[in-house]
Amino acid sequence: MRIIKAKDYNDMSRKAANIIAAQVIMKPDSVLGLATGSTPIGTYKHLISLYQAGDLDFSEIRTVNLDEYKGLPKGNDQSYDYFMKENLFKHINIKEENSYIPDGMAEDDEEECRRYDQLIDSLKGVDLQLLGIGLNGHIGFNEPNDVFSKGTNLIKLTESTIEANSRFFESYDDIPKYAFTMGIKSIMQARKILLCVSGKSKAEILKESIEGPITPQVPASI
Repeated sequence: MRIIKAKDYNDMSRKAANIIAAQVIMKPDSVLGLATGSTPIGTYKHLISLYQAGDLDFSEIRTVNLDEYKGLPKGNDQSYDYFMKENLFKHINIKEENSYIPDGMAEDDEEECRRYDQLIDSLKGVDLQLLGIGLNGHIGFNEPNDVFSKGTNLIKLTESTIEANSRFFESYDDIPKYAFTMGIKSIMQARKILLCVSGKSKAEILKESIEGPITPQVPASI
């Protein structure tokens, strides 16, 4: 594990983008595991700038996203499919067929989890996985639990996560209570993992993740 300190959010985002850019340059057909939420937005902005400057080519890159809310169609402006298009994909030259996100409208939950795991396997795994961390230590939507989840699974979001998401929705009833998420095993099988953490509110859980015991009660500790 290597800890890279940054002076502020923009500096963290720039450094994270540089690490991802190096991966893209060194292996143009890399599989990138991508994250959503407020943390990676700055990183995506820096990657877009590098692309627009002619320094990056995403034409052979494949991406797999960590998660998607259950019950939200792709066109919904709170879906992670929409988030990725608005914050990254529509601004770079990635092929639409090369970006993968769980299907929030899947009728069979178990089959969708199976399908996504098989998809990751067919891509020969993830070369670099970008992660954020939740206030309770979740990565993806793998919430604190008694065991580490293995494959993609449907998660019942904790009240703390629902509360953290409430700022994006008009009412509590609109907030999704379940989400499909890549499992801990799939995340840990990535060849490189880049965990970005910013802000005083994350300081305590970051310290617990790094210095505390490895426990499914703090998923990021793994």
